[in-house]
Amino acid sequence: MVMAVKRPQRNNRATNGRWFDVLAGLSPLVVLLTVWELVGSPDSPFYPAPSAWWPALFTRGQGEDIIPAIIDTSRTFGVGLVLATVVGVAVGVGVGASERTDRALGPMFEFARALPPAAIVPVATLLLGFDETMKVAVVVLAAVWPIMLNTRTGVRSIDPVLLDMARSLKLSRAHTVGKVLLPAVSPAILLGVRVATPVALVITLLVEYLTGVSGVGALVGDAQRTFQPARVYALIVIAGLISLAVNSLVRSLEQRVRRRHAGGGR
Repeated sequence: MVMAVKRPQRNNRATNGRWFDVLAGLSPLVVLLTVWELVGSPDSPFYPAPSAWWPALFTRGQGEDIIPAIIDTSRTFGVGLVLATVVGVAVGVGVGASERTDRALGPMFEFARALPPAAIVPVATLLLGFDETMKVAVVVLAAVWPIMLNTRTGVRSIDPVLLDMARSLKLSRAHTVGKVLLPAVSPAILLGVRVATPVALVITLLVEYLTGVSGVGALVGDAQRTFQPARVYALIVIAGLISLAVNSLVRSLEQRVRRRHAGGGR
């Protein structure tokens, strides 16, 4: 009975502590926006007051394009991040498990990782055209590296006892990967995904901005070219909220996996 009473109290304290950390982290942003609102002007060509951002989304009959743009950006962002995770985990496990493969592919990986995503966009448009496939391809190429490198590091840091146990049980390679490697490196994978999340969103917006393919980035470019600074700031806030929501989801999943590992898989 005593344990049943104490556990919810600890959970409540932990929840309250997390909310306090969130509010404390947002306080500098709140102060900045408050000062901006007090000293800014809605008609400023460079720094319009925050109160003018939201109405600017719906001026000149432009509100109808917001929801489709958010859907397009979210779809590209989500599909690109999922594909980057699949490719990064597969390649990271293969490279991390084989030192010979790592040495053979290492120079190519370093060259590809050093390429700026903006330089890939013209090549991608030539090969794939101005469509959703091109956007997803560029996002995958940019976001795959943190996931792959973290997965490779996680595979190399696996306790050799686990691999010896798999060999002693005569597990097949597929069962070893599925039941030993992936559960052991899942915290590293989720850390890579969390690092790749803002990268994927930034590249999504960049591709849309440069190519004009439908999405929030394309609206930002259009608003910038037509001298609508308040609309630009509002669209940037929308993009930030998308990233914040996905990052919070990934972080929650990562914490759950880490607690499970700390508890011995229970």
